[in-house]
Amino acid sequence: MQSILYASENYAELDLYFAEKKVKKILLVCDNSIRFLRLNEYFESLENRSGIKVVRFSDFEPNPNYESVVRGVELFHKESCEMIAVVGGGSAIDVAKCIKLYSNMDSSENYLKQEIVPNDIVLFAVPTTAGTGSEATRYAVIYYNGEKQSVTSDSCIPGTVLFDASVLKTLPIYQKKATMMDAFCHAIESFWSVNSTDESKQYSKEAIQLILANMDDYLSNDENANAKMLKAANIAGKAINITQTTAGHAMCYKLTSLYGIAHGHAAALCDKVLFPYMIANTDKCIDKRGEQYLKESFNEIAAAMGCPTAEKADEKLAHIVDSLELESPKAKDANDIDVLKTSVNPDRLKNNPVKLSDDVIEKLYLTIIT
Repeated sequence: MQSILYASENYAELDLYFAEKKVKKILLVCDNSIRFLRLNEYFESLENRSGIKVVRFSDFEPNPNYESVVRGVELFHKESCEMIAVVGGGSAIDVAKCIKLYSNMDSSENYLKQEIVPNDIVLFAVPTTAGTGSEATRYAVIYYNGEKQSVTSDSCIPGTVLFDASVLKTLPIYQKKATMMDAFCHAIESFWSVNSTDESKQYSKEAIQLILANMDDYLSNDENANAKMLKAANIAGKAINITQTTAGHAMCYKLTSLYGIAHGHAAALCDKVLFPYMIANTDKCIDKRGEQYLKESFNEIAAAMGCPTAEKADEKLAHIVDSLELESPKAKDANDIDVLKTSVNPDRLKNNPVKLSDDVIEKLYLTIIT
């Protein structure tokens, strides 16, 4: 069970946490944005105050590659670190997860080709965006020879997470919008996933309601709303940890790389066109629980969103995306549609409750970029 800490002004709860762990050396995985956070001062002064040495690792990219993780594992062992702490967004957390997973594996062979053996190295996380929910999931993404690699293990879920509302204050407004929508899309997609359970649906419902209730204040940088959005992203991550994402996320990755828009922005554009299509085509249901169950799920999503019908819910989602000014990209050339439709991972489509043919995917992309 993951434990949650809430940051105070002086981070006294962190002092207590590290004292309880009785560690003398921590590998801190972080990107350069940490220098803008209050947490930076905390970790800079930790050794003088408590004798705990902090070894920083920042040698990775926004879409981290395998070689970066290898360097992190080498540093972890070279410095004889006893635990891993990570402060950052999804990329930093993914790197930290992989360092933990690979730290007890054979360094003479490619880690990606080895079987993951769970270990008891402590992983502590401070998410600096309210979106990916990566701190709550068993998934990590890194790149090897330019190809996306999905790493999965329950062993990489951080045991403890700190919610620090102050980390969101310096986040650019576009990133706040995009990460919020990433969490919202996680919650919605998990709700309609063929893998949904009563537990995952409860997480989804709670996340949806938290996001909608705090959206305006969060975008105005209210500290209490920032804290609530961190919680919502974490809960949505717990939902995705059970169900995985569906077609909306399968379709969004190439939009991100092709047009340079944020991941959550792309996911919102995809779910904006996917939701009404699925509502109108429940006869193509592939969820083993049946078409009526799917219709009921759409109605449950609507209720969570405060809407009387699924159709009103998809209108509300579209209104949110439009009001946030998360605009659709414009096609660069005639080949864009072919590039987009061939990029979709067919395995991810298996989680989607409505069958999507190649022609339908093409039409959905056309709706997005035109």
